[in-house]
Amino acid sequence: MAKKVTISIPDMLHEKLETWRESFNLSKMFQDAVVEAIQRKEEFQKRIREDLDLGQIIERLRSEKMQSETNSLEAGKNDGIRWAKTAHYDDLQYALHWSDLENAAKDSVLGHYFTTNASLSRLLQSNTYCDPKYALSYLNGWKQGVEQFWEEIREKL
Repeated sequence: MAKKVTISIPDMLHEKLETWRESFNLSKMFQDAVVEAIQRKEEFQKRIREDLDLGQIIERLRSEKMQSETNSLEAGKNDGIRWAKTAHYDDLQYALHWSDLENAAKDSVLGHYFTTNASLSRLLQSNTYCDPKYALSYLNGWKQGVEQFWEEIREKL
């Protein structure tokens, strides 16, 4: 038994439809589109239930977590080197001895840099979705970048 369904379409589409109405079997077109959409949804749900077990999901998420932490460290290191290249000597010396990573945004010398760095300021805000470990990983990388730069140039000064 067939059921009647009413659909709404924009006025512009309705005008075009009226021109071509005799050329289309609208009922068949709608049925085919709905059947295809339902099949895609059902296949997706089936794939989630059958193809991936909890162990695979956990392993994938662990891998993605490690990659995110590594990305944070590397981004920090690159930014640290970039900062050190333009830093004043006194600021560079301060950064080399600086260790209060947890309060980077509040630091009297470096805080301005960290709060105006768009990617890092999101990490440092405690109300974000990001894991605080990523901010700490970034800051450790930043410090490593500064130290790496210093090791490269200190004998030349």
